[in-house]
Amino acid sequence: MEAQKPVLAITMGDAAGIGPEIVVKALCQPEVRALCRPLVIGDAAAMRNALLFAPPSLRPRVQPVATVAEADWSDAAVIPVLQPGAALTGVEAGQLSAEAGRGAVEYVLAATELAKRGAVAGIVTAPLNKEAMRLAGYHYPGHTELLAEQFGVKHYSLVLAARGQFIFHVTTHVSLRDALDMITQPRVLSQIRLAHLLATALGRGHEMIAVAGLNPHAGEGGLFGNEEIETIAPAVRAAQAEGIPAVGPLPADVLFPRAAKGVYAFVIALYHDQGHIVFKTLYFDEGVNVTVGLPIIRTSVDHGTAFDIAGQGIASEASLVEAIRLAAQLGPTWGEIHAAAQQGIEEV
Repeated sequence: MEAQKPVLAITMGDAAGIGPEIVVKALCQPEVRALCRPLVIGDAAAMRNALLFAPPSLRPRVQPVATVAEADWSDAAVIPVLQPGAALTGVEAGQLSAEAGRGAVEYVLAATELAKRGAVAGIVTAPLNKEAMRLAGYHYPGHTELLAEQFGVKHYSLVLAARGQFIFHVTTHVSLRDALDMITQPRVLSQIRLAHLLATALGRGHEMIAVAGLNPHAGEGGLFGNEEIETIAPAVRAAQAEGIPAVGPLPADVLFPRAAKGVYAFVIALYHDQGHIVFKTLYFDEGVNVTVGLPIIRTSVDHGTAFDIAGQGIASEASLVEAIRLAAQLGPTWGEIHAAAQQGIEEV
């Protein structure tokens, strides 16, 4: 029944990018409407303009709403849009814009407020542009950090997901030099714990969690670095002592090929590119970002604003569809995952 489907807040992202286009395309798919009740948080005019990219046979229309209660989900051709703040003016497809950056942040802030009130069961985010955000006066590295601040969360992880595989990251949007200092035993152990919690929530708590090494050949016994000996291996042993099935540190050039073959479904990467390069090579169009550690499910596309193709109608909505599917699947039970994550996890 319609009322039993979770309400998901879908933020439009940067209006100058492909966000409006892929949101329209995704919400025109019957499988998406079968999974959830979508509420777009964004600019109504930008969404109307993006209707051009919808299938002609459906002829969807935008329904401006001021509250969740006003949304009409009885008609699959209706796309409810809640617009916080002033309408956008003068934003051009593919052009960097402080106004679009401002709007993209406002949409996320509005979605978090709805989530805090329990009005939505999850948040799904279309891409924003970090440079546009900075032009608007916001200096967050990305969605993840903005959401963590809004929910008052200090312990969280950016997770990449596709085809039942999940890659956690000990560090993300920091320089490689800074990442090296941030890879500590408590951080590695916390990511292993989070990975196990998510695996358990999916009914896969028995599956092995594989932890990557930092240095070539996982340090080769200290020959190429001591981080594996002093930091990573102790974290793995501590996890094992808690009953978590974990293995590592494994050389990254061994671990990731094995993961690609299905040997490991839950992987801990140490820094951004170590996990992202492999994942995007394999699953670029269908990958999903999940923020584990927030009190509500948040998923996102695993790509950027794609200014180079914005406004051309050729952007793929596949990643957004996957993000919506995962949010709808995990949203109803996410409170249990979050509650468990808060127990016994050290703040780092």
